[in-house]
Amino acid sequence: MTSPADTLDSRQRAIAEEFAFLTDWMLRYEHLIEHAKTMPPLAPEARTDDRLVRGCQSKVWLHTWQEDASGETRFRVEADSEAQIVRGLASLLVRALDGLPPDVVSDADLWFLKETGLAEHLSPNRANGLDAMVRQIREAAA
Repeated sequence: MTSPADTLDSRQRAIAEEFAFLTDWMLRYEHLIEHAKTMPPLAPEARTDDRLVRGCQSKVWLHTWQEDASGETRFRVEADSEAQIVRGLASLLVRALDGLPPDVVSDADLWFLKETGLAEHLSPNRANGLDAMVRQIREAAA
């Protein structure tokens, strides 16, 4: 049986492997935009002010909740943004963290952000926004 930590690691490894093949930063940004296009949009009623990410220059909404599945509590997260690169970053966070136990999410070492180089190659505003998204997700899971 796979532990939740293994699942988080396997998800991060899959993301890191996708980006490892993209040596040019324009290709990496294009890949982020492709991720943005595949993430389902939040329902208009879920785009509320209380779900806006604080500290993000672009509008980013995080809809988080916890649910019980077969006697285990799972953290759920959906996201949306009007900015495509930011939406792509949010989609990677959703892909890595959605459906995991809350304690795994709140304590997650999101090493894929460094491994892919995304954390270092973003503009300062986008990097701050990414940090704000990660912080808000961790707080919601705690």
